[in-house]
Amino acid sequence: MGRKTSTIPKASVARILMKAGAKRVSSGAVDTFAEVLTDLGVKISSRASQIAKHAGRKTVHEGDVRLAAKH
Repeated sequence: MGRKTSTIPKASVARILMKAGAKRVSSGAVDTFAEVLTDLGVKISSRASQIAKHAGRKTVHEGDVRLAAKH
């Protein structure tokens, strides 16, 4: 099985978990959370792109991303 790479830096993911109240965070938790955030981000960005195309635009706007995140 190949190595999965995340586009989100591990330090930033660990910082998010710590801000949420975790005193300590394992490396496995950081890896899994980064993977989940990456998957969610890809889904939202895909929806936002579809919304922009439906509106007849090539540019994805802030409102497209917000609308995509709601659904």
